[in-house]
Amino acid sequence: MIKLVECPRDAMQGRSEFIDTAIKAAYINQLSQVGFDTIDFGSFVSPKAVPQMRDTEEVLSLLDLFNAKSKLLAIVVNRRGAEDALHFEEIDYLGFPLSVSETFQQRNTNKSINEALDTVEEIQNLCEVKGKTLVTYLSMGFGNPYGDPFSSELVAQFVHHLDELGIKIISFADTVGSATPELISELYTVNSKEFPRIEFGLHLHTHPQLLKPKIDAAVASGCMRFDGAIKGYGGCPFAEDELVGNVATESLIAILEGHGFDLNLNKIEFVEAMKLANVVFH
Repeated sequence: MIKLVECPRDAMQGRSEFIDTAIKAAYINQLSQVGFDTIDFGSFVSPKAVPQMRDTEEVLSLLDLFNAKSKLLAIVVNRRGAEDALHFEEIDYLGFPLSVSETFQQRNTNKSINEALDTVEEIQNLCEVKGKTLVTYLSMGFGNPYGDPFSSELVAQFVHHLDELGIKIISFADTVGSATPELISELYTVNSKEFPRIEFGLHLHTHPQLLKPKIDAAVASGCMRFDGAIKGYGGCPFAEDELVGNVATESLIAILEGHGFDLNLNKIEFVEAMKLANVVFH
């Protein structure tokens, strides 16, 4: 079954103007009625690093989760953030951005890759104690603009290490739009066979006109977990100046339904979410 992850956190985090807390909560409440598997709703990180996310805890307090159809995911980058997030039983998943690129790991979390791997192990242990699931994002998972080493074999080494830590969900993240259909096919085909215990996802930043061949390749290679953001808003503020956006959820839905998948979404609620997105990201 296809799992769709809606990412309002990723859509919002790089915006310079602060989005009102009540508006964020209203938007996430609307998204929770659509039928997405998971909503990446906020992050427990330094407010200096990501000012837009400084109200994540308050947003959480305003969410109406009684009839929500989605699980909640929060991004963390260190033990303290993980401990903060784990105080809330409403949060099902913690997400950690682990980079294949040493340069980007430093830019994104102010850690080396080795330090970040130690943090992943710490957070994984905390999640297991609390009955939560850690989602590890392999950012720069399809190459990087910094000249750092990259190969599909290097990605497989990261996956092997994470498998040894007991990580159950890994999302390959194309932070700067460098994925090709051929590389997507290679990464998913090789790793899904080698590590059958792991659920592999795809978090693309891409130009809209290049999206369909990439999703087609992922589907053909067995990927069943896809991240998107309504209207393609957002991107990573720590990557580079010329950002490519998130995958537009409406485009992702159309492509996946074109493959014959029943995504079990409430289309009426989705239309309302699209309308509300115009208010949030005006």
